[in-house]
Amino acid sequence: MTAILSPSILAADFSCLADDVQRLEKAGINDLHLDVMDGHFVDNITFGVDVIKHLRAKTKMNFDAHLMVENPDKFLSGLKNAGVNSVTVHVEACRHLYHTVEMINKLGMQGGVVLNPATDFASLKYMAQDNIIKKVLIMSVEPGYGGQSYLPMSTQKIKDLANWRDENGYEFIIQVDGGINLNNIKTVVEAGAGDIVIGSAMFKNRELEKNAADFKNVLGI
Repeated sequence: MTAILSPSILAADFSCLADDVQRLEKAGINDLHLDVMDGHFVDNITFGVDVIKHLRAKTKMNFDAHLMVENPDKFLSGLKNAGVNSVTVHVEACRHLYHTVEMINKLGMQGGVVLNPATDFASLKYMAQDNIIKKVLIMSVEPGYGGQSYLPMSTQKIKDLANWRDENGYEFIIQVDGGINLNNIKTVVEAGAGDIVIGSAMFKNRELEKNAADFKNVLGI
């Protein structure tokens, strides 16, 4: 059962962030999820481009930025310069969603769209036809805070999105973020997700190596 594991540093110990990232890389994790929050689109504030730029020098992992910000367009050039590989933006945060995702791609990053729990994917039809969406991130919790429980309805939403993609020959990967743990990750992957964001469960008890191995064992990777 193949899937990308993308730990979210939102759950890391920020007093030793570089060390945590390097431990994950040594444990065979190749992707890192970066939750950028501005205190406006969501209540929480996390970190910005400068932190990402300093982390870039510490690892060769793929950097996947999830923008929970107002006016995401103003962050894109900085993220590119900081070494980010892919960027996802929320439908509700973009005045001109097509333009924003197209801009991400033109900068040489992979552009994607985030769907909140109540947000449908039907509006992505024409963008998917044009193949500018490289990733669709399904939020399986409300955005803005770590440590929330997985919303059970998300499983059907993943299945519906995967079926819609496959029936139409679209090419985007499905990413899922929120409340993922050892008990539900297999269900999420079986539903059609190919990229799994893991926060609290990956950093639990500071046993990063053990937790990474446990997730890999569950998926047989």
